[in-house]
Amino acid sequence: MNLRIKEVCKEKGVTLQHVAEVIGVNRVSLSNSINGNPTIQTLEKIANALGVAVSELTDEPKTNTITCPHCGKQIKFEKGK
Repeated sequence: MNLRIKEVCKEKGVTLQHVAEVIGVNRVSLSNSINGNPTIQTLEKIANALGVAVSELTDEPKTNTITCPHCGKQIKFEKGK
């Protein structure tokens, strides 16, 4: 499963540390869960902490944009003519 948790955090302007505090775990446990195979309950907690639906954490972005992994800037793609 392709998770977008870090990307959604950047979009929302929050850190994984903040999400971890909100859901009541330490940052290392959250990172291990994200990089492993989180349960649906964990995904629900993360989604609630970020104010999004669980599907936002698992789906590809709905727009023609991606987030640069280096600077976090949104890059928009347009179809060629």
